Amino acid sequence: MPPPKNLQILKGESGPQLIGTMRAFRTALGVQCTFCHVQGDFASDDNPMKGTARMMLTMAREINMKFPDGKRHVSCYTCHRGMMIPETEPPAAQ
Repeated sequence: MPPPKNLQILKGESGPQLIGTMRAFRTALGVQCTFCHVQGDFASDDNPMKGTARMMLTMAREINMKFPDGKRHVSCYTCHRGMMIPETEPPAAQ
């Protein structure tokens, strides 16, 4: 497996670790890889969703850094719960 190119947020990850991280993102959002990546050129920045993903990863990282215990408290799944667009409020009461 060739080394990954154009990693800006996940620097230092490669091989099985990077693949596992990408699979976790895919599951958290309920999407396929091409939701953020260009088919056949995963290093490309031509898909604007890749920029959004980087922004969201930075946000989650910044939130987690504020916890004194050093643990991860927030992830993509925290908000997305397997949905491409997270719900921002509970369903209407019946």
